[in-house]
Amino acid sequence: MGASKLIERMNRKTPSIIKLLLAITASLPIVSFAQTSASAATALALAAAPVVATPLAFEVTIVKPNKSGSSSSHSKFENGRFTASNILLKNLIQYSAYGVPEPRILGGPKWLNAERFDIEAKIDSSTADQLRTLSRVQRKLQMQGMFQQLLADRFKLTIHWETRDLPVYALVVAKKGPSLQKSKDSDGGSNTSASTGQFTAQGVTLQEMAQALTQELSQELGRVVIDKTGIDGRYNVTLKWTPDTGTTPLDNGREVTAASSDSGSSIFTAIQEQLGLKLESTKGPVQVLVIDHVEMPSEN
Repeated sequence: MGASKLIERMNRKTPSIIKLLLAITASLPIVSFAQTSASAATALALAAAPVVATPLAFEVTIVKPNKSGSSSSHSKFENGRFTASNILLKNLIQYSAYGVPEPRILGGPKWLNAERFDIEAKIDSSTADQLRTLSRVQRKLQMQGMFQQLLADRFKLTIHWETRDLPVYALVVAKKGPSLQKSKDSDGGSNTSASTGQFTAQGVTLQEMAQALTQELSQELGRVVIDKTGIDGRYNVTLKWTPDTGTTPLDNGREVTAASSDSGSSIFTAIQEQLGLKLESTKGPVQVLVIDHVEMPSEN
C-alpha cells in the first residue's frame, strides 16, 4: 500500500477514534474534592486506575444524636461497614467526605462544632468487591463520594467552592539554612502521621509536608500552609514540640497571632530549630469549601 493511501485511510478512521475517546471520557465518574491538593502524579494515577461505571453508595445508613456529653470520638471502616461514635459533623466533612482541613471549611450553623452523632453505614458485597479492584487513590476518591452522598441524603448538605485571599503560613527557608534528612526510599511512597506534640513524615516532598501540616495540625496552626521553600526532593521529617495548653484560635480567614507555649518549644520554634525552615505569616489565594445549607437529620 502506498504512503498516500495509508494516510488517507488513517484520516478516515481518526474521527471514529476521537469519538470513542470522548465517549470513554464522558463515562468517568466525577467526585467533588479539593483539586488544589492533587499533584500531577495523582492525576496520572487516577487516569490509570480502574473506573467504576456508576458512583458507589452506602446501602444502609443510620444516624442518631449522641447525648453522652463526652468529648472523645472514634470511627472506623471495616468489612464493608462504617461506624462512628460521638462524631462531630464538621469532622465527617473534613476527614471522610472532602479531605479538607478545617481552616478551609467556611459557613454553616454553630451546631456543626457542637452536636455529636452516632453513625452506621454499610455497603453490599458487590460494592465491596468493586472497591477492592481499585487502586488506593481511586478507592479513596470513591469513598469520599460515598460520604458526600451520605451527607447530602441525611443532612441535606450542599456546598460550593470559592477562592479567597486569606491569611496563610508560607513555609520558607530559615536564616541558618535547611536541615533536612533525605529519604532513601526510591519507590515514591510516602506517609504522614501526627499525635499530640509530634509530627512524622516519610518520603514526602516539602509541598506534601505543607499539605500534611495543614491537614494534621489544623487545630494547632489554624491556617493553610503553603510551600515557598523552592526545595525539591523527598525527605523524612520528625517534629516534636510542646503543645499550647490554651485554646488555639481557628481563624477561618481572620487574622490570628501564632500560638506559643510557656513550658517548651512551640510548633513554630520546632520547625525552625529542627528543620531549618520557618512559617511566615502572609496572605494568599486559598480554595475553600463553603457550606450553603445543612439540616439536623431526622432520627431513624
